[in-house]
Amino acid sequence: MTAGTTSFLAYIPSPPQGVWYVGPLALRAYALFIIIGIVVAIVWGDRRWVARGGDKGTVLDVAVWAVPFGLIGGRLYHVITDAPTYFGEGGNPIDALKIWQGGLGIWGAVLLGGVGAWIACRRRGIPLPAFGDAVAPPILLAQAIGRIGNYFNQELYGRETTLPWGLEIYQRVDANGRVDTLAGVSTGLVERVVHPTFLYELLWNVVVVLALVLLDRRFRLGHGRVFALYVAGYCAGRFVIELMRTDYATLIGGIRVNSFTSGIVFLLAAAYVVLARKGREDPATLVTKDRDGRGPGRDAADTSETSETDDKAHTGDTDDTDAKADVVATPEASTTQEKP
Repeated sequence: MTAGTTSFLAYIPSPPQGVWYVGPLALRAYALFIIIGIVVAIVWGDRRWVARGGDKGTVLDVAVWAVPFGLIGGRLYHVITDAPTYFGEGGNPIDALKIWQGGLGIWGAVLLGGVGAWIACRRRGIPLPAFGDAVAPPILLAQAIGRIGNYFNQELYGRETTLPWGLEIYQRVDANGRVDTLAGVSTGLVERVVHPTFLYELLWNVVVVLALVLLDRRFRLGHGRVFALYVAGYCAGRFVIELMRTDYATLIGGIRVNSFTSGIVFLLAAAYVVLARKGREDPATLVTKDRDGRGPGRDAADTSETSETDDKAHTGDTDDTDAKADVVATPEASTTQEKP
């Protein structure tokens, strides 16, 4: 067996297809892993929120707002930065709506998802920075899980390579024999062997998730600093990975637009980490308020005052002066009062 053959056998094969049909229903791996990532983020994020002092179930309530906003924002960013594909010569604008075919820009997802989260947090009376700190590691883990969907779609890969962990890209065709990379089935023909940049990003995300958890636990980070570290860490890795990709992308001065975005957002996030308030929020501020704006902390204070008054009534601990004044002011009370 030659050295070349040995190297070839070590290559990572792509899945033969990314879409399975059950009658008219199309089961797409890309959508499946996006959903799995969202579920993982909600479950783990809720546990982290409760551990910081918040109410159980808050993350799911916020996700009802944040997830739709995030999906719209992610798709908008992708379409805007890849506009010629949809609105250029030979493009079909309707395809811009086909989110199931892949194409979500993380920065657009975080931006509009953050808007949705802000709306939900404001409605519940909890601080957005603290909420962001709780869900930052789960969000990044969800991104890592979502990258598996890119593997099934044979997308987000880099330039050709002869490294042992190179990814085989197969030719895929549909039932009519037409080339269809997304919905087709592999013919077994290897078109090229490339850098699996989606895998590089997945592994980097997992490393950053572990770092965030350890740093948060060690230094008790708060006031949005965990979320800012998540953004900075992700952008650092994405900047390097973008330099390895060769798929079509909008360029500015010969540089991919995502590289510019990564660099700028990294600097902003790093500045926030340095300038933000140190320490962690008081757990009492993380408890959801009632619709009338009264939080459990305020209710507890009212209950405490009521209990104190009741205790005095039961123990006879009242003001003697006030009691005598009532007797003097009401003669009837004096005459009917039982003698000791």
